[in-house]
Amino acid sequence: MLDITKDIQSLTTFRRRSGDFMKQLKKTKRPVVLTVKGKAQAVVQDAEAYQRLLDIAALADAREGIRQGLEQSRQGLGKPAREFFAEFRAKHGIPR
Repeated sequence: MLDITKDIQSLTTFRRRSGDFMKQLKKTKRPVVLTVKGKAQAVVQDAEAYQRLLDIAALADAREGIRQGLEQSRQGLGKPAREFFAEFRAKHGIPR
């Protein structure tokens, strides 16, 4: 969760105290929003926290793909596996 008293800082402050911010990022795992002229311009975060975010996004994407596949199946939009693999083998010249 973002703490607006600590996690929103000007880019100038970040440049001057980057070492302190790196310690904060590592300790809290919370991102820091950097502002320029009072407007959010960038987000800086710990590499481990960023990787965790990527993993969550990938999992959500996989779940959405499965949900769409199940919905298409319910609508009868698929084809039997035997038919698919027969077409695939024929198209790519793969013997049975």
